[in-house]
Amino acid sequence: MKRGFYTIMAAQFFSSLADNALLITSMALLASMNSPSWMTPLLKLFFVLSYVLLAAFVGAFADALPKGKVMFITNMIKVAGCALMFVHVHPLIAYGVVGFGAAAYSPAKYGILTELLPPEHLVAANGWIEGLTVSSIILGTVLGGALVTPHVTDVLLSLKSPLISLPINTATEAALTVITGFYGLAAIFNLRIPDTGARYAHQKHQPLQLIADFSNCFIKLWQDKLGQISLAVTTLFWGAGATLQFIVLKWAEASLHMPLNQAAILQGIVAVGVAIGACAAAKFVPLKKSLSVMPLGIAMGAVVMTMIFVHSKEVAYPLLILVGALSGFFVVPMNALLQHRGHVLMSAGHSIAVQNFNENLSVLTMLTVYAIMISLNLNIQVVIVLFGGFVMSTMFIVMKKHHANQREFDSIALIGEHKH
Repeated sequence: MKRGFYTIMAAQFFSSLADNALLITSMALLASMNSPSWMTPLLKLFFVLSYVLLAAFVGAFADALPKGKVMFITNMIKVAGCALMFVHVHPLIAYGVVGFGAAAYSPAKYGILTELLPPEHLVAANGWIEGLTVSSIILGTVLGGALVTPHVTDVLLSLKSPLISLPINTATEAALTVITGFYGLAAIFNLRIPDTGARYAHQKHQPLQLIADFSNCFIKLWQDKLGQISLAVTTLFWGAGATLQFIVLKWAEASLHMPLNQAAILQGIVAVGVAIGACAAAKFVPLKKSLSVMPLGIAMGAVVMTMIFVHSKEVAYPLLILVGALSGFFVVPMNALLQHRGHVLMSAGHSIAVQNFNENLSVLTMLTVYAIMISLNLNIQVVIVLFGGFVMSTMFIVMKKHHANQREFDSIALIGEHKH
């Protein structure tokens, strides 16, 4: 890997770490405000919404400037969202601003990979990025939880600097100060990301032109024989992954009789499995063989369905690690393939924006369906069977579509093709 790749990884790690620590802090802030319980899940909704609503605009922005500069600017938008909580702006609005920054950050952080690295290195790069992102999610959640505990808060509030005088008087302000420091670390690495030299045609500025341009990219990627397959798989994965987080919590309560604070650990167990699968894919799956991992998507759905037979922690832990490992192993090569085809067919920023739009629309849709099933008081065992069956059947349909495409012409031969 080129040295600039490791700088990108460091910037992504600290920015994602701060995002996840801020989510836990925002939840604690809502609780201290005696907000209704239904408001807490809205934090994720407000964060994800920008990925869908701004998809037509963030891709053009990512391609208008060097990607490192875009990552620095958007990271500072996250800092602004964090700062809004200092001045007592409602956490939903403040975290929504952080989501705005994250939505604009994403096309740059993934798009720069296709500019910096050759196609044959994309699977390995995605494996490292996904593994590191999972690590930042786990550590960020732990950090956020630690920052809102009374003992740590007391220590932070007792610290005084003779050089810097900040009006930090509450537990939330102390936590936000630490989180802002991690955003600052990310910004330092952003500034050291090398300019890849990639330049794109002059970007449009009119909103209607941007929407029309995004629509063309959307259609082009879905019509491409490789793009449509990889996009369908990653769209399914992210929607299913977000829904699985809530299913695991509910299942742990019903089948394992675990309270929420213990059940949350199971999400970390799944994340560990994803990291293992992502690193394994990076080592063993070349880009040319990326489509060969699709059967693992069906296997993942089948393993999820076996959760209904599990009633002990001893079996639950390895089962969830297996679910995560299957997920990481099959999504990382597909993600790399999608980035490669997007780079060939259009620009890096535009293709990632299309990907984010589809994936986060899937998240919103599947979470809404899950919420409806829970509101109808469906047994969690039934929900698990329906969920696993949906993943298996969808992956089977995608595989059949790929085989039909192959009968028309060998689309796999296009992998490694140079940019048009």
